[in-house]
Amino acid sequence: MQIPLSRPDIKKRDINAVLQVLRTPYLSIGPKVKEFEEKIAQYTGIRYVVAVNSGTSALHLIIRALGIEDDGEVITTPFSFISSANCILFERGKPVFVDINPKTLNIDVKKIIKKLESLKKTEKLKQIKAILAVDVFGQPAEWDKLQEISQKYELKLIEDSAEAIGSEYKGKKAGTFGEAGIFAFYPNKQITTAEGGVLLTNNENIAKLTRSMRNQGRGESGAWLNHERLGYNYRMDELSAALGCAQMERINEILDKRTKVAQMYNERLRDIEEIEIPYIASYVSKMSWFVYVIKLKSDIDRDKVVFYLRKNGIECKPYFTPIHLQPFYRKIFGYKEGDFPVTENIAKRTIALPFFNNLTEKEIDYVCEKMRSAVSYKL
Repeated sequence: MQIPLSRPDIKKRDINAVLQVLRTPYLSIGPKVKEFEEKIAQYTGIRYVVAVNSGTSALHLIIRALGIEDDGEVITTPFSFISSANCILFERGKPVFVDINPKTLNIDVKKIIKKLESLKKTEKLKQIKAILAVDVFGQPAEWDKLQEISQKYELKLIEDSAEAIGSEYKGKKAGTFGEAGIFAFYPNKQITTAEGGVLLTNNENIAKLTRSMRNQGRGESGAWLNHERLGYNYRMDELSAALGCAQMERINEILDKRTKVAQMYNERLRDIEEIEIPYIASYVSKMSWFVYVIKLKSDIDRDKVVFYLRKNGIECKPYFTPIHLQPFYRKIFGYKEGDFPVTENIAKRTIALPFFNNLTEKEIDYVCEKMRSAVSYKL
């Protein structure tokens, strides 16, 4: 049996939606992008949605719209996909990492407070401009506390909800906290536009600026050779938007499928003492599963388990490698092992198992059977 790590859920209606666009003159800068933005806005209750070509682009535009540049510092997590930190570097700012909560895997709010208090009597506190928190693997961060901290220290609050469309924190949709947030729609995400992302905000000025900057800095009139500011080609194309519209029409069905897959994994793996199944915090009123990531007990050789699973046709990956230990972060900032011990400990023990909408019970049984064999014999 061969089981991939992920697989997009593409139906006939998705294909037809894309084919319809191909029959029109609008492959870019057309009505589908606006329709997709409206669908996301309606789903989340947010005022403004700006569609772009990736979640990374959305994060970059937020950083730029907030004026974070030239040595401005942003508190963020070292346990995420690298774009959460790279977006700060794009504007010559500096990511300031704070370690994570070992259960939720999100940034530890107590450690943020400790960090800020340690800087309170120094000039360095003035360099901190924002907090960029990530809803890791779909689980919302502690947004009430993050909002309190940002207000107390007069910091901007950014939500990287790339992995969490549909999740809810105390009944409120992920992606809608802080000054601005983002979703991403790479093929392994809950819904996909192939490549693409959106920026979400209730701030009209941020919406205007980012709409302009995604479109080469053109003004609101959209005049083709009238550029009011430095911009980028971060536009989402019409084909991607059409696919996104079709996928959004069945987002609840998609999220239910993913929940069912996660529950089947939980039922089969929870009694294996060498494995920790995902922890979901009590404040998460709805969990939108992006990936299914287990943690091995520390005496298990993760590399041998991964090798064994792959040998048996099961694709799996460590999730994530700490950002601060990536080669160029070490080179630029001098990070070393031991700087963020919780992140490093977790990162050495995680495995993302095959996870997608239409993963069958038979496939899940096979994965769990092989996982049980791998850890029981301590390969």
